Amino acid sequence: MTNNNPLLSRSDAPYGAPRFDIIQISDSLPAFREAVSVAKKEIDSITSNLEEPSFSNTIEALEYSGRTLDDVESVFFNLLEADSSDELESLAEQISPIVTDYELYVSLNRPLFERCRKVYELRDSLPLDTDQMRLLEDTYKDFVRGGANLGESDREMFREWSERISLKELKFSHNALEATKAFTILLTDEKDLEGLPEFVREMGKESASENGKSGWEFTLDRTSFDSFMKFSSRRGLRKIMYLAYNTRAIGGDFDNTGIIRDIVDLRIKIANLLGYADYADYALENRMVKTRAEAEAFLEKLMVPSLPAAKREIAELTGYAMANGFSEDVLQPWDFPYWAERYRKTKFDLSEEELKPYFPLEDSLRAVFSLAENLYDLKFESRGDIPVYQKDVRVYDVKDKNGSHIALFYADFYPRKSKKGGAWMTEFRGQFCRKGIDYRPFVSMVANVSKPTAGAPALLSFYELTTILHEFGHCLHGMLSKGRYPSQCGTSVARDFVELPSQLMENWAYEPQWLDTFAKHYKTGERIPRELVEKINASRNFLSGYFQVRQLKFGYIDFAWHSLTKLPEDGTVEFEHKILDRYEVLPVIELTAVCPTFTHIFSGGYSAGYYSYKWAEVMEADAFSLFKEKGIFSKEVADSFRANILEKGSSEDESVLYKRFRGHSPEPEALLRKLGLI
Repeated sequence: MTNNNPLLSRSDAPYGAPRFDIIQISDSLPAFREAVSVAKKEIDSITSNLEEPSFSNTIEALEYSGRTLDDVESVFFNLLEADSSDELESLAEQISPIVTDYELYVSLNRPLFERCRKVYELRDSLPLDTDQMRLLEDTYKDFVRGGANLGESDREMFREWSERISLKELKFSHNALEATKAFTILLTDEKDLEGLPEFVREMGKESASENGKSGWEFTLDRTSFDSFMKFSSRRGLRKIMYLAYNTRAIGGDFDNTGIIRDIVDLRIKIANLLGYADYADYALENRMVKTRAEAEAFLEKLMVPSLPAAKREIAELTGYAMANGFSEDVLQPWDFPYWAERYRKTKFDLSEEELKPYFPLEDSLRAVFSLAENLYDLKFESRGDIPVYQKDVRVYDVKDKNGSHIALFYADFYPRKSKKGGAWMTEFRGQFCRKGIDYRPFVSMVANVSKPTAGAPALLSFYELTTILHEFGHCLHGMLSKGRYPSQCGTSVARDFVELPSQLMENWAYEPQWLDTFAKHYKTGERIPRELVEKINASRNFLSGYFQVRQLKFGYIDFAWHSLTKLPEDGTVEFEHKILDRYEVLPVIELTAVCPTFTHIFSGGYSAGYYSYKWAEVMEADAFSLFKEKGIFSKEVADSFRANILEKGSSEDESVLYKRFRGHSPEPEALLRKLGLI
């Protein structure tokens, strides 16, 4: 192997971390080509082995193959999301077919499949541990689901469709990002800033300045967009922003409406080729919820009490708006965030602007680390000697109470044009064990929170605080992993299980006992007043029916696309409106739609799986009730959650793991009670 390509070797960095200081874009394509070549040779060595197939020489050998390729992919595709460029985007289009070709080289490899089949057929007579048996069964099932059991002509068709869909998904993600970046609104008259608090004005001024402009610039990045929509008194400008946001990737240079149909059509074909009625049946086979009927029944059980509650909330909000100067009798979608924020402030005497000074990013981050120390005995030590891919990124060495290395934690908080919107957890290397060596993970949290300004440090909204806790929960899942096989470690779990650790962590944001440890006004040092904390909790379920319906709608449209057996005659936007019409509580605006930028389901792995956010909310509501019962810093509960959930990955069935922690299966009523809907 060529060792002078920094993407192919990590041996000269602490813990083998990526050498971002010397990695060049030009290293990418050669690294992928060589890593794929090496990986194929590893596969060939398995299929050419003259010994009888065994768990060790076939299943384990396959599981550990392609490690170098995994390392290369983890750097390239994470940079594509967090620090992209036109050059990287162009390279991705060349690299994606190379990766897909390798994946198909494995999944459609008949000799490899036959060796795995022979081991699988002997499974009942093999002395395997629980994780080994699960690996064997999953490996065999993945081959069947990946087309290996198809006839030769069908395998070629599967290969062709898989290659096409990978490119379509990449294009979808690219278009969503570019469509978001393409729109800005520049305000030069201070009158147009009416209603905007100082931190939002500073954000707009900073954005304009960065782009060499005078005035205040607002974008479709969620931090900028949400802040403008909540606070701007200029209804006409809110309408412009709303329409720009909700028509992204509909028509124009970055149109995704046709790509959605292409992706769905290919998914239908692949599912049918493999013997499934539709793509949802195919996707759900590997989830905690095994059938579409069960998943849709779950959504409906939540929707039945939520929709009437949402309609009551909108009526109440409309009444408030009309009593306070709103001149119409129906709130439009661009009116909702503004009047909701005003009503929340009036009803609970609480505003986002009032809360932000108590949540400086640095203090909040230290408090999150301290929470991890209290619960899981972790220490976070800043490391300035480990290379980063962008100057704002920071790295921490995570250690246990004995000082042993647990993980590297990368934190990338601030928005930039090269970064995708939103927040997410990812890895530059996942945890696994091999030949007695425990390879510890390199975990990254990426977010887009307001940057420091000339007059203030980076201050978090309360929503941003809960977002950081959420993503940190994912990070803990990755960092505390204690498994053997890469495909079973960390967050490599069923899609409807993966959100449990993240959503659980959000609960601490509402606990006075935790907030008191760090929430102090950045100017005065005053601790957050208890009455403010009480208002946060009082307002926790404000518009809970509306926001529950909003999330459930995403689940319904996801299933609508992925339960099709043929493409609908309706256009992409019209199809969405038809499916969601019965659940709408605000007017539907023609030509606006969610799906053209719904990356979760069209390029992000949540296809026929968006319901899992609500499924995980049910589990976390049930799980956190145990912390409330035993104490929010309870070592007993934390140790059990770590041992049964965070460390286990998918080494056992996730339903078994949850029952072992909680003692029973999750029930939707736990969430409905938490939200005050029953």
